[in-house]
Amino acid sequence: MNLIIVVCFLIAGSLYAKSKQADTELKNINYTSKGDVNKLDSAILGGGCFWCIEAILNELKGVEKVESGYSGGSVKNPTYQEVCNGKTGHAEVVKITFDPDIISYGKLIEIFFHIHDPTTLNRQGNDIGTQYRSVIFYNSEDQKKAAEEVIKKISDSGLWKDPIVTVVEPLVAYYPAEDYHQDYYNNNKEKSYCSIVIAPKIAKFYEEYKDLIKDN
Repeated sequence: MNLIIVVCFLIAGSLYAKSKQADTELKNINYTSKGDVNKLDSAILGGGCFWCIEAILNELKGVEKVESGYSGGSVKNPTYQEVCNGKTGHAEVVKITFDPDIISYGKLIEIFFHIHDPTTLNRQGNDIGTQYRSVIFYNSEDQKKAAEEVIKKISDSGLWKDPIVTVVEPLVAYYPAEDYHQDYYNNNKEKSYCSIVIAPKIAKFYEEYKDLIKDN
């Protein structure tokens, strides 16, 4: 058990050490006041356990809501247990509802590449399986183009030593995860996965990118 805890800390530390090499552009988001609800857009991203991605992205200025769910599979309304078995083809994803007047889709994608490892196929740390794959589900050609441009930019930047394996594919269906998965970190901070894996990632993101964080 102690070895697992040490490994988790090492993985988190290694992941965010790489973030220090990020372009300063990531911090230069132009913020405005809260936008019109009718102009809100959405993005669906998968990068390992949805608890981690949800907890971090929910703190960003311009993000109105982050919901955990499932996409990319062949079964309608899958359960968590079915997805974890790896037989439905779904990825654990988050649906981000955001104000594009405050933070653009492209900036969200840039941030996404700084909070998970996009170079490991079907795994994030100790979480292994196709449900943990790195994937971007686009809902328009503009989103597809933006995602591909960011991937090229990140690849050219040298932020990650190994090739990016993130898949960009059209959104076919999205299914919200069960209620107990929503806002999981804030509702379960005392649990070991939250304190050992998620909390250090959030703390490091706050430290490195404090200008991106909502004023609490």
